[in-house]
Amino acid sequence: MPKKAGSGESTADLLAYLFGPGNHEEHTDPHLVAAWTPGLPCPARTPDRMTLADLALLLDAPVDALRGPKPAEHVWHVSVRNEPDDRTLTDAEWATVAAEMVAAAGIAPHGDAQACRWVAVRHADDHIHLVATLARQDGRHPRIRGDIPHMHTAARAFETAWDLTPMSPLDQTARRAPVTGEREKAARRGLTESARESLQRTVREAAARATTTTDFLTRLRDAGVRVREHHDENGALDGYAVALPGDRADQGSRPVWFSGRTLAYDLSLPRIRERFHPTIAPADLARAHTRIREAAHLLARAGRAEGAGDVAALGDLLVVAAATAPTPVRDQIRAAAAAFEQASRTPGTRTLHGTARAHFKASARALERAPQTARGGGAPAVLALLIALVEAVEAATAWHRAQHHDAQTRAAAQAAALLREAATLTGAPPPTRPTRPSRTVPRTVRVTPAAGRGSAPPAAGAPTRQHPNPGPQLPQPGPGPGRSR
Repeated sequence: MPKKAGSGESTADLLAYLFGPGNHEEHTDPHLVAAWTPGLPCPARTPDRMTLADLALLLDAPVDALRGPKPAEHVWHVSVRNEPDDRTLTDAEWATVAAEMVAAAGIAPHGDAQACRWVAVRHADDHIHLVATLARQDGRHPRIRGDIPHMHTAARAFETAWDLTPMSPLDQTARRAPVTGEREKAARRGLTESARESLQRTVREAAARATTTTDFLTRLRDAGVRVREHHDENGALDGYAVALPGDRADQGSRPVWFSGRTLAYDLSLPRIRERFHPTIAPADLARAHTRIREAAHLLARAGRAEGAGDVAALGDLLVVAAATAPTPVRDQIRAAAAAFEQASRTPGTRTLHGTARAHFKASARALERAPQTARGGGAPAVLALLIALVEAVEAATAWHRAQHHDAQTRAAAQAAALLREAATLTGAPPPTRPTRPSRTVPRTVRVTPAAGRGSAPPAAGAPTRQHPNPGPQLPQPGPGPGRSR
């Protein structure tokens, strides 16, 4: 997975970091695996032939020789990383990857002797760093617009050829993962998750429950999150940012703010407002189960445009269900909601109308207003809710598959498997699968992991309607891709 790091103006400083021990001694055996010229001595292994200062001067030479203005930040820096479960690549394999990546990016096209100078540094098993200076050796500037998308295309070829974990398409629906610095900061503070991940969950839950902008911001503040509003020149609210109390930067001088857009693609204020629905009188829980099943049947027949709003509302319903679920199944439903998150975002769609949307929203309101009903009804009531949710998520899986949304199909399929797992914790007899032909979700590429892994159900449509009495039958996970992000 190629990921662009911050550009810079000091080649020497970046090389010192990459070849050094790291901020927390995490760098092991830093060395070159490839460079613009074959046989370039490695400063770490042959310091008598090449020092870091020498390497920086060689990389910067074309920049110093540029005709005309020089770029303010001339250092190009990208990391290329494998999934933790992938096999460890050799230095020779990483060298092949590096050459293809810089060619795809426009840094050093194959056969171009006058291209930019670059090196690939490895200081861990699972990734390399590509460093280049943005000046060609013939005195011209390189053309690297669209470098990261082109590098993602190159990465998919290696995934197929070497059987590596595939990435999601670049459709702007994958979850925004915390960067390395955010994870390291959380570890230093003894936290189990980064500030970004904690805020993502809190903001998503507030957005799922809110009916107006004021309601949304109030829920955030009630959850203990710091909120900063942004107003346009006319005084109208057009954005927001959130921060966790105690999460500060610059030696504690300021809070670390995250705008909604930087937390997730669908957590910007305009996208959240699209999901608002007029206040609905809460139905009892039994009616909520019926509404969910009716919505599942509507979603199964939805067209391309209508279904986008339906799956978004279903994602909100799962978030509310996780927040209000009884303790024995809360973790499983929360994992299902996290897995379904990418399935709730439809690639390229900006309208969230849908025929099933009102049913999902009404069901969410019923769960929020009457959470004790689920607990008081015991295992049969909880199981009935889970059966209805499985029907709805399987309908979403089938809808995404029909639209060829491969990453969303996998995410929804995994959510259904997790909901079935939750059903087994209610004390009901083990559910069985209705006999029907199964279909395997096609193996595709992806950018960022979905939360958790699991088997993919066939989900060719909504299962037969069932009743919330003891011993209902639930479909079981079937064959499908076990590697999802």
